[in-house]
Amino acid sequence: MSKAQETAVYTHGHHESVLRSHVWRTAANSAAYLLGSLKPHMRILDIGCGPGTITADLAALVPDGHVTAVDHAPGILDQARGVATERGLENVDFAVADVHALDYPDDTFCVVHAHQVLQHVGDPVQALREMHRVTRPGGYIAVRDADYAAMTWYPELPGMTDWQDLYLRVARANGGEPAAGRRLKAWALRAGITDITATSSTWTFAKEEERAWWSGLWADRTLASAYAERATEGGHATTEELRAVSDAWREWGRREDGWFSVLHGEILCRKDV
Repeated sequence: MSKAQETAVYTHGHHESVLRSHVWRTAANSAAYLLGSLKPHMRILDIGCGPGTITADLAALVPDGHVTAVDHAPGILDQARGVATERGLENVDFAVADVHALDYPDDTFCVVHAHQVLQHVGDPVQALREMHRVTRPGGYIAVRDADYAAMTWYPELPGMTDWQDLYLRVARANGGEPAAGRRLKAWALRAGITDITATSSTWTFAKEEERAWWSGLWADRTLASAYAERATEGGHATTEELRAVSDAWREWGRREDGWFSVLHGEILCRKDV
C-alpha cells in the first residue's frame, strides 16, 4: 500500500450530523445515472455503503440477484444491516473492505458501484483498477462523487466562502481530493478503462425545509464531527473560526432567497467483453 493510501483519512467520520445526510440518500437521488442499466438478476458490489440506504434500494432493484455491500469502517455496517432487515431484504450481505485491494476474484460482479468514495481515498486510480478487475466482462463500474470546489450558493455570505476554503484544505490534508467529481473520467482513463460515459447531476436545496436541513447538518458538522476535530488539530482553523462558519451556515439557512447546489461528476464504465 502506498504512503498516500496509508495516510488518507475519512474526513467526515460518522457523527450524527454526517449520517443525517447519508441516510437521506437513495438510489433515485444518488445513482439515477446507473438505474437504467440494472437488470433483476445482477450481482452488485456497493463500495463505501455507509448506513446502507442506497444499498437497500439497489437490492430491491435486483430481486433475482444479490448485493454485497462493503465499507472501510466496521461500525457503520451494523446500521446498514439494520436498514436491510427493516426492509425485509434477504439478497444482501455486508463486509469490511479496502477499495485499494478488494478481496474478491476477478470478474465477480455485474456492477461495481461507489458513491462519494473516491474523494476520500489515497489512490483513486488504484481503486478504479480494483473495481474494474472484479467486474465481469460486459459489466459496469459506476462512480459518483461531489465536487466541493464547484459547489455554489446564494447569497454569497463571507462565512460560506470561508467554509468552502476550509473544507478543501482539511480534505486535502487528510489525503483526499474534494474536487473529485471533475476528475473521475481522468482517473478512469489512467486506470486503463476505455469505455466511459461521463455525466453530471446536482442536488439543490432551496425550499425552506431543504435549507433548514442542509444548513443545520453543516452547522452541526462544522462544530461537532470528526471534520471539526481534524480542522482544529491540523491547524487549519480555531474553534472560534469554526463557530463563525457554523453561524454563517445557519444565517444562510434562514435566508428566504437562499439557494445551494451540489455538483456531482459521474462515470458509467463498461468493461470490455
